[in-house]
Amino acid sequence: MAEGKKGFMKEFGEFVARGNVMNMAVGVIIGGAFSNITKSLTDDIISPILGLFGGANFDQYVLPLSGEAVISYGKFITAVINFLIMAFVVFWLVKIVNRIVESTKKKEEEAPAAPTTKICPFCKTEIPLEATRCPHCTSELSE
Repeated sequence: MAEGKKGFMKEFGEFVARGNVMNMAVGVIIGGAFSNITKSLTDDIISPILGLFGGANFDQYVLPLSGEAVISYGKFITAVINFLIMAFVVFWLVKIVNRIVESTKKKEEEAPAAPTTKICPFCKTEIPLEATRCPHCTSELSE
């Protein structure tokens, strides 16, 4: 049983050490920090500006139920605005990254590949560049 646990721990350690897991962890941490920035942008800047048109901050909009129970639909509107801002920023980031990747691919495609074959001067067939004798007409090729 102890051997099974060691094997599991070793396998788990290898899994965590992979680059993809570390990249994902960094992405989640940065995403959380970015989420806080977006929430602050919405709560502290956008909602008060939009509140000028509605007369109050969205967070203050509630629908009273019985007693102290309320539906805070203003907070929901703020959450939707947060989501739309995040989606917009992620959309532009992906668009920029895709544009960079495309331009890199185009540069690689534009560079002509070095030739790997040549034409036999006697029979005009395509042969490997390193060939010293044509396999088709058996002519000896000079360098």
